[in-house]
Amino acid sequence: MLTRVADGVLVHESEFMQSNTVVVQGRSGVLLIDPGIRRDEMACLANDLSDSGQTVVAGFSTHPHWDHLLWHAGLGAPPRYGTVPCATAVSNLLSDPGWKARVAGVLPQDIAEEIPMDLFGLITGLPAETAQIPWDGPQVGIIEHQAHAPGHAALLIEESGVLIAGDMLSDVLIPMLDMKAADPIEDYLAALRLLEGAADDIDVLIPGHGSVAGADQVRARIEQDHAYVDALGDAGALDDPRVGPSATFGKDWLPGVHEWQLQQLAQDRETGGTAG
Repeated sequence: MLTRVADGVLVHESEFMQSNTVVVQGRSGVLLIDPGIRRDEMACLANDLSDSGQTVVAGFSTHPHWDHLLWHAGLGAPPRYGTVPCATAVSNLLSDPGWKARVAGVLPQDIAEEIPMDLFGLITGLPAETAQIPWDGPQVGIIEHQAHAPGHAALLIEESGVLIAGDMLSDVLIPMLDMKAADPIEDYLAALRLLEGAADDIDVLIPGHGSVAGADQVRARIEQDHAYVDALGDAGALDDPRVGPSATFGKDWLPGVHEWQLQQLAQDRETGGTAG
């Protein structure tokens, strides 16, 4: 279930959208990042950790989208962190009496019954000045930005050279912009600049969805996402294999996402308002 990708860092890839759960080993337990999708996957993860004598001492959600806010009782009840904007977005959702119906409306119906919702979104926001996740393990730096979702965070484990990118730098997913933002293009480009600034320190890149990359692929993924966002901003021709004729992942829906983003940005340019 778990694959070691660096010293003290392990990954589990879900069958759902090649979603990656990350386990970082510490002195007294593990840090669990974006813990999974299906109930059976998380139960298996909990059993694997328990069998190896490890407990979850902290959790972290990279951003406030449903597939990054899940939990399982078998993982215990440690503090679960996110950035303040992430936690605020989740808190606002949970304050709505109809939140369960809202979330149910975006769940994939073929696995909806397999997704545990009872511990959904119990996130504590770390203050803006917090540079690292507070836990008894290797230093995990927080790179907060506003691309893709409010308070999105990439995490950098400097001593092992691992970047956990959240929903960016994927080899299978195109950049998905936050169309409710005032300037979704610039938000995304600003985030890519932040990640590019850390590129020389990265030996292993773990995206939220897709395959883990080595140091030799990091800048290529940044450049590919940059080219995609530039093409969106200019409404220009796109040459991206993730939505091209040879794509296999998401071939039935990713081109539609791309067209929707183009339409939203065109509408924004026409109205002078916020996209979406």
